[in-house]
Amino acid sequence: MSYRRLPFFQYFINTSDDFNHTGRATYPISYLAVSYSHGQVESRLGLEHEANYEIHYEPDRDVIQINFQKTAGPVDWFANVFESSSKYYDAIQFEGEPLQLRVHHGWGDMYRSIKREIRQKWSQLHEEHPAAETEILGWSLGSGQAILCCQDLHYNFGLKAHVFTFGSVRPFRSVPDNAVRMRRYLDSLCAECWNFADVNDIVTYMPPFRGFAMIRRVEVGKNLRRSLFRLLNPLRYHTHYDRPELYAEYAGEEDLCEPAAADLAVHL
Repeated sequence: MSYRRLPFFQYFINTSDDFNHTGRATYPISYLAVSYSHGQVESRLGLEHEANYEIHYEPDRDVIQINFQKTAGPVDWFANVFESSSKYYDAIQFEGEPLQLRVHHGWGDMYRSIKREIRQKWSQLHEEHPAAETEILGWSLGSGQAILCCQDLHYNFGLKAHVFTFGSVRPFRSVPDNAVRMRRYLDSLCAECWNFADVNDIVTYMPPFRGFAMIRRVEVGKNLRRSLFRLLNPLRYHTHYDRPELYAEYAGEEDLCEPAAADLAVHL
């Protein structure tokens, strides 16, 4: 079976808990929650973070799909905002030389808490469906997790996934000495990467420090010029990725179509 991609906007609707209540989700997502702490101090204070993910197989498209949940509470926002320093993540060989990966501290620790489970569950599904393609999806905080997952599965299994994120943060960080090589490495990880970022979505510029990067930022909403007023309105520009017209510049006719009537049966 040849790979059949869904319309871009449908991935956002399906994996954002139908945030804008369109009623157009083709299936519900039930996330698994994994609790973790950064260290002994947080454990003693009873402070726990939570990583949320979901993985399933879709027989109609022969696709293994991995989804990561958006920011879901004040502790997630703590990881987003206050744990933005970079830390060593993995040292890999790329282009015949060592490449030291650095990653946003909070998001890196979050993905570390679930990476073994994801590897195991993906491996089981891949053994059952060896010809299946893999899609990795996320919105907001979940986009950072999706990009880290993409790198992890590529490094450990040689997988080149189809990555679709919305309102994507920038989880990896380069330093001046490896910035160009880091970009080449990130661009080599995916079969295709569509990390959609509205030009007025302030989340897509996070962390706002030099060196942080994502895999292939794809800008949408360019009909409106970027402005401080719009950047300070995330309730609008961070949540409207369910609009088909946003993707007209990058997509074929199928991406501008409404889902078939049969696909509208599930309401979240």
